[in-house]
Amino acid sequence: MIKRSVKKIEGTPIEGDGIKGVTMKLLVGRDDNAPTFAMRHFSVNVDGYTPMHQHPWEHEVLILSGEGELECGGEVLPISTGDGLFIPSNDLHQFRNKGTEPLEFLCIVPVESDCGEAVPGS
Repeated sequence: MIKRSVKKIEGTPIEGDGIKGVTMKLLVGRDDNAPTFAMRHFSVNVDGYTPMHQHPWEHEVLILSGEGELECGGEVLPISTGDGLFIPSNDLHQFRNKGTEPLEFLCIVPVESDCGEAVPGS
């Protein structure tokens, strides 16, 4: 069993084109011998955003705090604390913080997706 506190893990800044103010904390990943899923915690600063991107795997997201919007598959939806989201594989998507505090969310992806580590996107 593994137990980690998101409050005690130092975040890794995610940098690159089309990214602003994003930090990731890997809670469970490939190096933990997780056979199926990786769990990541993202924080997006006020006025920040993840890259507009797509990939061949789905992911599930739980908004922990803050307010923003998710653009996915050409649709823009408001998101806020408590929202559970399913992002289908290959859908172009981006998270944007539109609130007055950090937008924080958990993101679950297949561990073999190469997103079980600190990489751009979500």
